[in-house]
Amino acid sequence: MDGAKLEGKTVAEHIVDFLERREVKHVFGLCGHTNIAVLAALAESPIDFVTVRHEQIASHAADAYARVTGKASVVLSHLSPGLTNCATGVANAALDCIPMVVIAGDIPTHYYGKHPHQEVNLHADAAQWEIYRPFVKRAWRVDRADLMAEILEKAFHLAESGQPGPVMVNVPMDIFSEVVPSDSFDRIRDNTRALKKPSIDDETAREIIETLAQAENPVAYVGGGILLAQASEELRAFVEHMGLPVAHSLMGKGALRDDHPLVLGMTGFWGTELVNQSCLNADYVFAVGTRFKEADCSSWYPGYTFNIPGSKVIHIDIEPQEIGRNYPTEIGVVADAKAALRVLNRAAREMYPDGFNRPALEQQITDFRTEFKARNVEMATSSAFPMMPERILADTRKALPEDAIITTDVGWNKNGVGQQFDILTPGSILTPGGFATMGFGPPGAIGAKLAAPDRVVISLVGDGGFGQNPSMLATAVELDLGIIWLVMNNNAFGTIAGLQKAHYGLTYGTTFPGSAAAPANGPAYADIARAYGAEGHRLGAADELLPALEAAIASGKPTVLDVPMINNPTPTTGHWNILDIYSPDREVSHVAT
Repeated sequence: MDGAKLEGKTVAEHIVDFLERREVKHVFGLCGHTNIAVLAALAESPIDFVTVRHEQIASHAADAYARVTGKASVVLSHLSPGLTNCATGVANAALDCIPMVVIAGDIPTHYYGKHPHQEVNLHADAAQWEIYRPFVKRAWRVDRADLMAEILEKAFHLAESGQPGPVMVNVPMDIFSEVVPSDSFDRIRDNTRALKKPSIDDETAREIIETLAQAENPVAYVGGGILLAQASEELRAFVEHMGLPVAHSLMGKGALRDDHPLVLGMTGFWGTELVNQSCLNADYVFAVGTRFKEADCSSWYPGYTFNIPGSKVIHIDIEPQEIGRNYPTEIGVVADAKAALRVLNRAAREMYPDGFNRPALEQQITDFRTEFKARNVEMATSSAFPMMPERILADTRKALPEDAIITTDVGWNKNGVGQQFDILTPGSILTPGGFATMGFGPPGAIGAKLAAPDRVVISLVGDGGFGQNPSMLATAVELDLGIIWLVMNNNAFGTIAGLQKAHYGLTYGTTFPGSAAAPANGPAYADIARAYGAEGHRLGAADELLPALEAAIASGKPTVLDVPMINNPTPTTGHWNILDIYSPDREVSHVAT
């Protein structure tokens, strides 16, 4: 073996060298007997291995890390149970188009078909990688050590190009340990790190601008593709020049500052009357980087958020399959949002150098905001305890700097935040959108803090979401990550409890014993935090929240704030098809009042 080592490095060592050349700073994962060769190689590397107590924590943290850095994150997984534990976070990243490379260990190649320790082979041998096929962009099984270099190169390019997403590289453990010369890795050393993004031609740009200029009530509708493309500045310049009001999907929140004079807000089921009505009245919808997904479009029912057909659609997206998927499109363009908006900005200034001003529209938006906030003042300043969710969000916004990174989970902390919580720095809110995974927010905060250590990071999460994987506290304490987890504790899976109560008149299996004010033998989250070595505080009055947040930010220590909360509904003006499924013959809201 020593003699062989002189001729080359192990595949695991080559992989680590490759990651270093790609300027990877962190790898997220958990050890297993199939991947310790990679860990041994990482031990001698400047790359930090972020070890966790559960693989789902690793994949959620890696997801958030990629959202903040804009580059593919890396997850190292063990076979079978490690891979399936990791799968939820990888699928969450996939449905939100987040670039990620999962490197998974597997059984030795010479044991294919023998059903060795932990192998899943009930229907096929050497096929664990197929578990990921439904949600990754591609899954590779590495059958020869000399193919590792080109597979890794393809994996990173595929993860980061087009519509981004996770990929999976499955490596038998004997291949990790095989000694190979550097030839195949040397061959790709000077290859480009990132592919150029597709743009649009001037003729198409001029057609779009002329159409929007002639429209009577155009609306820009933007999604998470703006943030993935880091195109917020280009979007701002374009909508300001063209005078376009901006509606956004849940994933598009924060594409522009929420206090921008042209921002209408989030559409759909949890949208406000202003944004939904503005979209309904639009003659043209200029859509960029959005999928027109169900909750954002009121289950595609006409009359609630969009009237399409009726309104005409101009749709720009990096993924051809998204154009025309849910609504007919008049002008469809396959392009990167940032590249396309650069061309549109140049052409718009050439065609209409004076731009378009819509002071009446801006005043309408300002008036609605003022009136909406006035309607919320009572809730947002209430001293009721358990706390009103509106008060929790209002005090949190007061405490946070503008560039703080917020991770949400599901429930009020996602839907209410989308509707009522101002995001003032583009890209500073990380939300589980397509998969809507309970448990994303707390470990996501770890990835966000590692990616942006100088920024305040807070996880807004319900007690159901926080309880999914509290062991992420161990990682945060070990790495001394000054994260705040604000547990909006209604002692229930609140959104589902409201649905069940509204349609069936009970809350069986959706609430926990006791109440938010006095849970019966429930988890003491502040005590759990202290047991892991973090700070932990359970609030006893509404007026304690703001000073507790300010103290937690100042301390720079990992801190859990357990905040009892009333399970009030998030106001809605849109629609959700689930209401018709449960109560087809009744007018029933999504929550019991």
